[in-house]
Amino acid sequence: MGAHIVRQGNKVIGWQFRLYAPNAAAVYLVGDFNHWMQDRVDFDYKTAPFSIYEVHLGSWRKKVLNADDTDTGASTFYSYKEIAEQLIAYVQENHFTHIELLPITEHPLDASWGYQVTGYYSPASRYGNPDELKYLIDQCHQAGIGVILDWVPLHFCKDAHGLYQFDGSWLYEYQEEYDRENHQWGTANFDLSKGVTRSFLLSNMTYWLDNYHFDGIRVDALSYLLYWRGETDPDKTNGPAIDFIKRVTALVHTDFKGVVMIAEDSSAYPKVTHSLEQGGLGFDMKWDLGWMNDTLKYMSRPSYARKYHSNEITFGMYYNPSEQFLLPLSHDEVVHGKHSIVEKIDGDYEDRFRLARAYYSFYFAHPGKNCSLWAMSGGAYSRME
Repeated sequence: MGAHIVRQGNKVIGWQFRLYAPNAAAVYLVGDFNHWMQDRVDFDYKTAPFSIYEVHLGSWRKKVLNADDTDTGASTFYSYKEIAEQLIAYVQENHFTHIELLPITEHPLDASWGYQVTGYYSPASRYGNPDELKYLIDQCHQAGIGVILDWVPLHFCKDAHGLYQFDGSWLYEYQEEYDRENHQWGTANFDLSKGVTRSFLLSNMTYWLDNYHFDGIRVDALSYLLYWRGETDPDKTNGPAIDFIKRVTALVHTDFKGVVMIAEDSSAYPKVTHSLEQGGLGFDMKWDLGWMNDTLKYMSRPSYARKYHSNEITFGMYYNPSEQFLLPLSHDEVVHGKHSIVEKIDGDYEDRFRLARAYYSFYFAHPGKNCSLWAMSGGAYSRME
C-alpha cells in the first residue's frame, strides 16, 4: 500500500497509489498536481485595499442576437464563460479587487436578482454549466480578482420543484404557518433549529467553497435570521438561528481559511464582527446600512438645509469602532424607482455631478469599509485603509 513510482525503463512515467478500504463508497486522490483551477486570491483584507464590484450577471450586459435572426433586436444572456473577458477587463479598468455575484444558485425567474432560490446546489443554468462557472472564477483568480458568492440561508421558493413541503411534510421549513410563511417575499423560511436544515445548508456552503473556490461569502438578510420575522426587538432574538450562524462562520474559518465572511445586517445586533471566542457571530465585515441611509438622505437635501442636518453625515463615526463595517451602496439603491446616486442628489444637472464626486471622495476616505454604486444593474463596495 502507499505511493509507488512507476518506471518505464529508467524513466519515471508516473505514480501508483494503493490502499485497502473495502467498504468505501469512493476514494479520491487530492494534491497540487490536479487542481482544476488556481486557488483563492491571497491578500490580507484587513490591511490591503478591498474594493468589490457587485454584479447581476443577467442584466450587467446582454448579448444581442444575430440581426438575421427572426427575432431581430432580441437579446439573450452571456454565459459564465462568454462574460469572463469583458467583466474582468471592466473590473481591472476601475481598480476593483473583487467581484460579488448576486445569487447564481438556480432560481425560477429570469428577471429576478436570484434571491428566491430553488436549486441550492446548482449554478443557474441560464448562464451555462458548472464548468463554465469554474472557468469564470478561474479567470478572475488568474487576473488577481477575488470572487464573492451571495448566499441566501433565510428562505426559499415555494415552487413545486423546490424544497417547499419537500416530502409532503414541512421538512425544511417551520411547522407553524406564522413562522413558516414569509409574506414579504412570498417564500418559506428555513427552520434553522432542525438538524436536517442545518446539515443541508452547512453542506451547501461547503459545496460552493470546496468545488468553486469562492473567496468570500455575503450572507443575505442577516437581521431576519437574528430576530423572529426581522422584528429587531432584543426580546425576539431567534436563538437556534443565531447558533446556526455561528456554526457557519466557524465552519468557514476552520475549513476554508482566508475566505471572507460578510454580513448584510440592518439591525443593531451586537458583536456581529467579533470572534466566537469574544461572544460574537464570527463575521469579518458587516454592511453599514445606517451610514448609507443617513448620508444619502443628507445628499438629497437642498444645499441651504444641509447645515441643519450635519448629524446625518457624521453619525456613522459615533458607532464606527463597534464593528468592522463595509459601507454599502448596492443593488437595493436602484430598485423600485430609487434612482442612481447622481439622481438622488439635490441640485441642478452640473451640480449633481460635482456633489457626487465630493460624496464618493468622502466615502472612500471614511474609516473602515466602503461601498458605492456604479451602474443601474450593479453596485460596488470597497475596503480602504
